[in-house]
Amino acid sequence: MALIPATILTGFLGSGKTTLLKRVLTEAHGQKIAVIENEFGEENIDNDILVSDTEEQIIQMSNGCICCTIREDLRATLQLLAAKRRKGLLNFERIVIETTGLADPGPVAQTFFMDDEIAETFLLDSILTLVDAKHAAQQLNDRQEARRQVGFADQIFISKADLVSAADLDALQHRLKHMNPRAPQKVVHFGEVALSEVFDLKGFNLNAKLDIDPDFLSEGHDHVHGEHCDHPSHEDDHDHVHGEHCDHPSHDHEHSHGHGHHHHHDDDVKSFVFRSERAFDPAKLEDFLGAIVNIYGPRMLRYKGVLNMRGTERKVIFQGVHQLMGSDLGPMWADGETKMSKMVFIGIDLPKDILLQGLEQCLI
Repeated sequence: MALIPATILTGFLGSGKTTLLKRVLTEAHGQKIAVIENEFGEENIDNDILVSDTEEQIIQMSNGCICCTIREDLRATLQLLAAKRRKGLLNFERIVIETTGLADPGPVAQTFFMDDEIAETFLLDSILTLVDAKHAAQQLNDRQEARRQVGFADQIFISKADLVSAADLDALQHRLKHMNPRAPQKVVHFGEVALSEVFDLKGFNLNAKLDIDPDFLSEGHDHVHGEHCDHPSHEDDHDHVHGEHCDHPSHDHEHSHGHGHHHHHDDDVKSFVFRSERAFDPAKLEDFLGAIVNIYGPRMLRYKGVLNMRGTERKVIFQGVHQLMGSDLGPMWADGETKMSKMVFIGIDLPKDILLQGLEQCLI
């Protein structure tokens, strides 16, 4: 039986999660979606769509979607939905979990890996983070939860961009890119997002389809995360090669008046990339990553990579969330392809030097 894809929708209060969800729930898209709402804030979806005073936890919508509000934990809810689906009492093809505005998506994501029963039924497809352009700067400055949500994202949707100036939007996009270079960003209006941009993104899959993450895996985009910027956390990146053909709009004018307005935020959520054409020694790498995850796991939001390992002619795909790490064999390295390991780490105040030096020592 195919696994049921799950999408985690996160973002601060007012960022438009509910608008997006309502659209997903009420539109005639022919997909049967179960929405699990973990939101006990002001903006409960059921105020508008559902009858709030009902005792029934699971409500079937007219277009075949299902809505349930969590009164216990996520694991129990997922198991209940799966059981009802097996018995033919409910019919749905995918689930969307809306987290509370202040939630850390980490534990929600981990549910899909920790529990065998859940892992055998559901597949975590991606974490979508909505960012409200008008209030984002303040929220990112004040709230670590907002910065975490950005760090966890597989896809970032920026809402309310029409309420801010082009320069402010550009600065925000630059800032988000520094925090999370592997999540594509898209400006959206009032939840008007094509469902193809919300579902089946395969942001979490450890599988052979490497084209799922072009921003991270294609060499051409690396310069967008500012590896030739003078951002303090990039001082030791000597990767100037991509500077000349930079096509990021915000780079057009940067060379004339410096990076001043982009990099006055030194956010605690940061990312960095490790690359090497030398192969990894599998045992050394496993030991080192095990130790690092043991110490820094709670601060490691997402880490992901394609590795060149000694002893295999295939790419090794690796990724993790907090303390949970997994790897898988990917496709063969193509003829003439440079065997290059590439890893990205996104976390809170991670010791970049220790990580980079440690990884360097795991190479053959």
